Amino acid sequence: MFNLLTQVTRLIPTTRPVTAADGVARNLMERAEARAGLSPYQAEELRLAARAYLSVVR
Repeated sequence: MFNLLTQVTRLIPTTRPVTAADGVARNLMERAEARAGLSPYQAEELRLAARAYLSVVR
């Protein structure tokens, strides 16, 4: 039985969980994309903030 469970769990794909740092940076980049057409300056500020956040966290 244990052998069967081991084989089944190997078939389940494993993904890397999203960390809090990824969530913040991703949120900033998504906001930058949304602002790109309306305000390029604000979009660039958001991109810079995302990069700064990642450089501090990692």
